[in-house]
Amino acid sequence: MSLIEVIGFVPAIVFPVATIIQLVHLLKSKSAGGVSAGAWGSFAIGNVCLFTYTEKYDELQSIIGLLFTSVMQVYIVYLILKYRKQETLATA
Repeated sequence: MSLIEVIGFVPAIVFPVATIIQLVHLLKSKSAGGVSAGAWGSFAIGNVCLFTYTEKYDELQSIIGLLFTSVMQVYIVYLILKYRKQETLATA
């Protein structure tokens, strides 16, 4: 494995782990307070665009670091909107 391939695993680990940290926090707290749907949605779009731009469709680093992460980020946006709706209904 070349140095470039090893370096490719850094974002393939860091991006999903950072996303999982936010996802776990949301699922535990059941609150979207302080979490930006716009930022996480932008990350998801950016990851899909970067995956397309790099044209590394069959490389594990790219699939995990970009596509898998973007799916989790879309789920984060869903949870944010769901929890905000619940919080709005609870205060109404």
